[in-house]
Amino acid sequence: MDDLVTVPGTRIGVGLDAAIGLVPGVGDLVGSALSGVIVFDAIRHRVPVPVLARIGLNLLLDAVLGLVPTIGDLLDVAHRANRKNLRLLERSLEADPDPRPVTVGYLLAAVVLVVVPLLAAIAAGVIALWLVAHWVVAALS
Repeated sequence: MDDLVTVPGTRIGVGLDAAIGLVPGVGDLVGSALSGVIVFDAIRHRVPVPVLARIGLNLLLDAVLGLVPTIGDLLDVAHRANRKNLRLLERSLEADPDPRPVTVGYLLAAVVLVVVPLLAAIAAGVIALWLVAHWVVAALS
């Protein structure tokens, strides 16, 4: 999602997340939904709650940055939330490969710290899509 191709002459990678982010509203919505795969794996492997909190923060920041037209896409390339979240997941699994038992407290923390920010990111994409559609209809009227 973050490093599909490298910009010639640099070490900067650009991925599918940045490319689909160029489509107002839809790109942010799809990008946030695809980011949910890492979230699902983190919860499935029951990574520690502080790691879930960091993953949720990365997703929310990525969504907020993506709402800013044009500049947000450049900031999205710099932020690389998916790469950061994948590294957080991998480090957590290396440190403790045995999943913890599922508890109600863990599931509640996962929902509050990760699922809610992911849904907020998706909602931000829907709102951006609605605003773009509203703008297009007003421009055509």
